[in-house]
Amino acid sequence: MREDLIIQTITPTSHNLGDFRVHRALPAKERTMVGPFIFFDQAGPAQIGPGQGVDVRPHPHINLATVTYMYEGAFLHRDSLGTEQLIEPGAVNLMTAGRGIVHSERSPDTDRARASKLSAIQTWLALPDRNEEMAPAFEHVAEDRLPLIDSGSARARVIMGTLWGQSAPVTTYADTIYADIQLSPGGSVPIDPSADERAIYVSGGDAALDGLLLQPQTLYVLRPGVSATLMSVDGGRVVLCGGEAFTSPRHVWWNFVSSTTDRLMQAREDWEAMRFPLIPGDDQEFIPIPQGRPKTVSYP
Repeated sequence: MREDLIIQTITPTSHNLGDFRVHRALPAKERTMVGPFIFFDQAGPAQIGPGQGVDVRPHPHINLATVTYMYEGAFLHRDSLGTEQLIEPGAVNLMTAGRGIVHSERSPDTDRARASKLSAIQTWLALPDRNEEMAPAFEHVAEDRLPLIDSGSARARVIMGTLWGQSAPVTTYADTIYADIQLSPGGSVPIDPSADERAIYVSGGDAALDGLLLQPQTLYVLRPGVSATLMSVDGGRVVLCGGEAFTSPRHVWWNFVSSTTDRLMQAREDWEAMRFPLIPGDDQEFIPIPQGRPKTVSYP
């Protein structure tokens, strides 16, 4: 057992959103970023009854990229660029906010008509200084375009970056690693020191790292530069994420991330005044700005 592998253990906060729960590991009081990852949510798993659905109303982002990866169920993504894209399990939606974008995520009509399931990992990536105010963009990468490494006892899909000798076609702005690992009973997979900062999150089942038992719904930040073997007794699902360490601070408030607090406050004013572009076909409702004095979280 090697306790020296783990430099930080983060227990997510849990939020009940009515039909499902969200476990939020980042940002946390003790740590805000792992590589470019500055937001890490596990949504569900949840059962949604007929006639019901998830409606994440239009809301804005700046200076970040959102990454949606579905385990079960589907979301219909719409944004102010005019994008309308259904995302289903195994695919990736990457939305780059840059200088500003508005989007919504809703259950598609086909899911609302019957009982359905929802399970997803949603993350935000901070953009490097040079990309913060870039033009907003969106890309969808289908499941069959993402590399899948299958050893028989473990299957790992590379979502972003290069891992196990395979590279995902999803755009990255900073060095990034991101993978969905499914371990069969008795299965294992090597975790190499391929990034400045790395973390492992157990989203379901059981897993251990060099014999150190990992708890579900917990984010483990790994010591830089060390190799280890991820394994499971009864089977488990694990997310590996990380990338290059940011040397300049990032500030977070509500749906906004930026290298300056002034930019966050400008985005707040712009959303209150509805100066952001609207979503074609989904412009009749929106999530209002939170009330009260903004309190930003900063890293490093």
